[in-house]
Amino acid sequence: MSDSLLVVDALTHRYGERTALDNVSFQVAKGEIFGLLGPNGGGKTTLFRVLSTLVAPSEGSVRMFGIDVVREQGEIRRRIGVVFQSPSLDRKLTVLENLRHQGHLYNLRGQELQSRIDQLLSRFGMADRKGDLVETLSGGQRRRVELAKGLLHKPQVLLLDEPSTGLDPRVRRELSDYLERLRDEDGMTILLTTHLMEEADRCDRLAILDRGRLVALSTPRELKEQIGGDVISVETRQPQPLAEQISKRFGIEARVLDGSVRVECTNGHKFITELVEAFPGQIDAISIHKPTLEDVFIHRTGRRFEEAQA
Repeated sequence: MSDSLLVVDALTHRYGERTALDNVSFQVAKGEIFGLLGPNGGGKTTLFRVLSTLVAPSEGSVRMFGIDVVREQGEIRRRIGVVFQSPSLDRKLTVLENLRHQGHLYNLRGQELQSRIDQLLSRFGMADRKGDLVETLSGGQRRRVELAKGLLHKPQVLLLDEPSTGLDPRVRRELSDYLERLRDEDGMTILLTTHLMEEADRCDRLAILDRGRLVALSTPRELKEQIGGDVISVETRQPQPLAEQISKRFGIEARVLDGSVRVECTNGHKFITELVEAFPGQIDAISIHKPTLEDVFIHRTGRRFEEAQA
């Protein structure tokens, strides 16, 4: 990728005997929303900490803007904005006071700082709340202020760790809208971690992580298209024998998942008819749906996303 702003190459990180990241490589282009999707413990938080210069990797390299993230931490930190999963706002200060303190960390002062604060609060619909204490704000409003804080010094890259945590579905959609505006209007490059399928679906490209390994990398649409056609789930009293019979009869993979037989195939509605005719009396119920990112994870790992988080 010739216009890559971020290059992660053979990245490995260990905590003692545990490998949190295992030979992960990918690139992020300038001006795209790139998602790191994975279950808890999949490695995405460790990767985020490496990218935000909080952790030096055990092996491999990360270059951002052509600069080594480990060797040039100061330069990297000046050029990125970071919004962590844990709240970083002082609840006992006002919105304005929080943003002023953040600005001072980047040597912003006076009218330049005030103009930047006013601009961001207006963009995120918080201009009328700048004098309010943070503790009086809703979760969605606090997240908007966190975003404004991360953008105050005009970073070239915005890193977001689980940005939708604790937000209701409406506010999650609003947040995604804000991020798309940052990409489209400002040319901002955004990298976020998430375990939410709907949030991942709105990214331009995705890296799916599981147990520290990169198991898939592409656009959400291409990842789902790689499964091909439809996903069929068959309820039966004897799932394993039926799965084996389906595989033998039709020459396709049928696997047992959560007590049901799961099949990926093209022309799913036609195949359902063939399936019912081939195994009369063995099928209790059958359903069909187009592939989702959950199906992509199952296809690549053999497990449901929820099971991987348990």
